[in-house]
Amino acid sequence: MPLKVGDAAPDFTLKNFDNEAFTLSSYKGKKNVLLLFFPAVGTSVCEKELCSTRDSMKDYENLDAQVIAVSVDMPFAQKLWNDKHHFNFPVVSDFNKEVSKAYDAIYDTWLPEKFALKGVSKRSAFVIDKNGVIQYAEVLDVAGNEPNYSAIQETLKKLS
Repeated sequence: MPLKVGDAAPDFTLKNFDNEAFTLSSYKGKKNVLLLFFPAVGTSVCEKELCSTRDSMKDYENLDAQVIAVSVDMPFAQKLWNDKHHFNFPVVSDFNKEVSKAYDAIYDTWLPEKFALKGVSKRSAFVIDKNGVIQYAEVLDVAGNEPNYSAIQETLKKLS
């Protein structure tokens, strides 16, 4: 069942390519979290989304938000991509797909007309407040679409 506004955000701990652990509940009482799921490193829409987020990081910081980006890619691939784009927020691996499934943010089949990849993260955005409650949820069925950045920022403004 899809998560919706008002639901408690499932807690998780995921690691980045430097083996640093990021636990959602560690931000409780401290920061709002913008949790971004994306299908795959090295793809054009994912690059556009994460680079746009990187370039807007000052706005997210001013809204007291920690950005965490999640994909099912191996940490090694994420590191190569981060080295190229210098993301200023954690990019973490959900290689076992447990967190993507918990957030109902996983494709059964992605781009069936091209690759028929199964089990990659759906492009999704969740704003989680300082109490661990989802205040914005957007799970996109079309991988080529980007989240509604304006709605995300409006939600964060209301939480400030």
